Amino acid sequence: MSELTVSSINERAAEEYFKKGQDAETQALHERAVEFYERTLNENPDHESAAFRLALLYDRRAEDAKAIELLERISTSAPVHINALINLAILYEDNNHYDEAHRCLDAVLRTDPNHQRARLYMKDVESARSQYYDEDAERRGDRRDAILNIPISDFELSVRSRNCLKKMNLRSLGDLLRTSEAELLSYKNFGETSLNEIKALLASKGLRLGQAAEDKSGAAAAVAGGLPGAIRKPSVATGNVPAELGGKSVADLELSVRSRKALQRLNIATIGELASRTEAELLGCKNFGQTSLNEIKQQLTTMGLGLRKLEE
Repeated sequence: MSELTVSSINERAAEEYFKKGQDAETQALHERAVEFYERTLNENPDHESAAFRLALLYDRRAEDAKAIELLERISTSAPVHINALINLAILYEDNNHYDEAHRCLDAVLRTDPNHQRARLYMKDVESARSQYYDEDAERRGDRRDAILNIPISDFELSVRSRNCLKKMNLRSLGDLLRTSEAELLSYKNFGETSLNEIKALLASKGLRLGQAAEDKSGAAAAVAGGLPGAIRKPSVATGNVPAELGGKSVADLELSVRSRKALQRLNIATIGELASRTEAELLGCKNFGQTSLNEIKQQLTTMGLGLRKLEE
């Protein structure tokens, strides 16, 4: 029997199984439908319609991995299968694979820029992806904070260096980050040898002297160089904000996930606290950009408020 004849027989069998699968779905016999669609693909692995219907049924059974495998198979073949890509994006988003979901939706929108469902899903994915990255950054920040709190006594240092640091009241790695080379060298009996020893210790942790500088009020550290921004209370009173507004929660503002997360990191809980900050203070927070700043300024403007201006 020729290969052509075998192929034709397989295709006819695949179509028969596919039709039985459709009939089973119509009768809500989903398990039977799965069985027939699987037989369809056994006869003809390239049967796109069977793969799509089977992927939807796998999704209904919470067999995400199988559904994703089938939808990826469909999505990689031309022409663009928009419904497959959208369903694939939803599955990826449900499993917190936001970059993959973004890839699928981007492919849809490049084919049909006005696809309403894809545009709505894209907004959700971008928001979730932003929040996911922010939370991941926070987890990294927590780990970094744990490192900064490690006592200097836990490390092997020379007696001279250890005694000098103790007398300078520098007790943790975080304390060292708020100290410059010049400050260390200005201390009696602290020389280049001790300085190099300290610098090597910090370098082993990916840190360096002077990476964080205390603000003039000594309230809290404004950490630079990639470290998470330190929480600092507003430095001015909020008396210029009406009491009925000043005490309201910033959660009442219509803000993006990124902006909300930034305000949380800055420990800004009320409208009054927000209005007491300057643009520079907000922009100094990691992951807080001009878009978030404009968003917050617009929200405050609708309430007749604004951010604090720097004193001339």
